[in-house]
Amino acid sequence: MQEYDAALKLLLQGSATVTVRELTGTAVTKWLNVELPKVRNLRLDLLGETVDGGLVHVELQSSNDANMPLRMAEYCLDVFRLFGKFPRQVVLYVGEAALSMESELRGYDVCFQYRLVDIRTLDGDRLLESEGVGDNLIAILARLRDDKETVHRILERIASLAAAERETALAQLTILAGLRHLWATVEQETRKMPIDLDIREHELFKAARQEGRQEGEMTILRRVIEERFGALPKWAAEKLASLPASKLEDLSVRVLYAKGVDELLK
Repeated sequence: MQEYDAALKLLLQGSATVTVRELTGTAVTKWLNVELPKVRNLRLDLLGETVDGGLVHVELQSSNDANMPLRMAEYCLDVFRLFGKFPRQVVLYVGEAALSMESELRGYDVCFQYRLVDIRTLDGDRLLESEGVGDNLIAILARLRDDKETVHRILERIASLAAAERETALAQLTILAGLRHLWATVEQETRKMPIDLDIREHELFKAARQEGRQEGEMTILRRVIEERFGALPKWAAEKLASLPASKLEDLSVRVLYAKGVDELLK
């Protein structure tokens, strides 16, 4: 998730002004680099000063975390200790699984809340129409009517950029496409575009394409295992998902003669 975090942070801190306003309801004039002075050594994803002198805190999340409300409460209180004011808080969920986190903590005489936004609820067309290329790139994660058309419009915008900006935007598009398994669509649409830099030769795209192949191999292997031994228990599914690519070929052979899941994944 680190590469996704880095790409999204740069976009939100840069030209993705429409996205920021959609999330926070205001404009950010300056982003602050803050490490909270606690034993936990917490670091916020994004903390910014708004045009009205307030603070906004945006946290990026790619998985459902049952402890998210507690984390956000801790962030909120630590920011208050540092700046003497509470921030508006937003958790931006970019994961593939359905959003299932809570956005509040409640107890006797206690109620803490923050805004929880699934990025797929943002209007992708509005982001595509923005003059900020950061908004255009983030549109690939938003609510889309047509994946292929969206990718095509993003690439048209990238093609109009100066060479240095174009390379950066292509790298960011490649990273974000991984969150929605749209590498193949990006590659297909790139072939149609007059872009000097071929994304298929970009190092990040090569890595993404390799990751996609490994994911396909894992899916096929799991199907073979389940055909032989039935549905995988939770421990087995977790162990299989954690295996490096170098182990998959060995497993694809051993599955043919193993007597059970225990023996296969021992």
